[in-house]
Amino acid sequence: MDDKNVKEAIHNQHDKGYKFLLSSKRVFIELLRSFVKQEWVNDIDEANVVKVDKSFVLQDFADKEADLVYRVKLKDKEVIFYILMELQSTVDYQMPYRLLLYMVEIWRSILKDTPRKESRRKDFKLPVIVPIVLYNGDHKWTAKTSYKETLNSYETFGEYAVDFKYILIDVNRYTKEELLKLENLIASVFLLEQKVEFEEIMKRLKELSEILNNLDKDEILLFKAWFKKILLARLPEEERENIERIIDENKEVEEMISNLEKTILQEMKEREKRGIKKGIKKGIEKGIEKGIEKGMEKGIGVTVIKLLEKKFGNVPEEYVKKIDGANRETLMDIVDNIFDIDKIEDLDKFLK
Repeated sequence: MDDKNVKEAIHNQHDKGYKFLLSSKRVFIELLRSFVKQEWVNDIDEANVVKVDKSFVLQDFADKEADLVYRVKLKDKEVIFYILMELQSTVDYQMPYRLLLYMVEIWRSILKDTPRKESRRKDFKLPVIVPIVLYNGDHKWTAKTSYKETLNSYETFGEYAVDFKYILIDVNRYTKEELLKLENLIASVFLLEQKVEFEEIMKRLKELSEILNNLDKDEILLFKAWFKKILLARLPEEERENIERIIDENKEVEEMISNLEKTILQEMKEREKRGIKKGIKKGIEKGIEKGIEKGMEKGIGVTVIKLLEKKFGNVPEEYVKKIDGANRETLMDIVDNIFDIDKIEDLDKFLK
């Protein structure tokens, strides 16, 4: 792999999702071969690919996008690939214009680094720049992919109107079947990055198990680092340490997926249980306050009976009487333990 120190890159908190992954030359080439339907992608040799350590993103958009630049020797000619990763959830209709600015800046940078004598030669030519927009927003990308179509009256001037096209890779528009069929790292990442519910992410992760298992050691490291970032971002802070440990410690992909599923589902159940319990308790306490104000403390017991009826159906008359005569402390004790009461007889330990 081209990264000098994979582990150092993994812990670089400044890398943004896709930029982190696509900084690997192998993954960059994989992206082109998987999603760019042009014959020339098959002529790219990893040995002839060099990443340029410079960003051309405008300061105003630094928090909305990230970019990568690669210089590639293709049939003895240098080509520049400019990948702009659009991190906004909405479509930016000024994208063609902004790409033009970035491309001009790249050419300006090349001219600045080229000896004046060479740049003034008759046969000197700037390299082709292939612009690519990687977008993972909710809405379908509807901005123009041809620059001239953003210009007023471009039809009148035909070929004299400035023009270029960019390649669009819209992550959420690929089907699950299309991505699974590719059987590689970048397609797996796209599948997990799509806007789906958390349960669906875990389901997809299991479906990817065999594909991920066939990745080499470096790709597994890249995947785990990326997955850890996107997964932890979706979880409450108190759960992150345990999940991070599972991802780091489980070397086998299948084992990691299995342990993640068990742990996360358990955490979700506990979180839901705590949330419901808290909501019930808060609601009852509100009812108690109102009841006290109106002199209707009996309403607390009615609420408890309704909760028990939802759980067990009919509540025997003997327990209804005991609940009617119970004090606030006893009733709140039942509420706190409502999820642990497995059978109606368990109320006896509260209603002594």
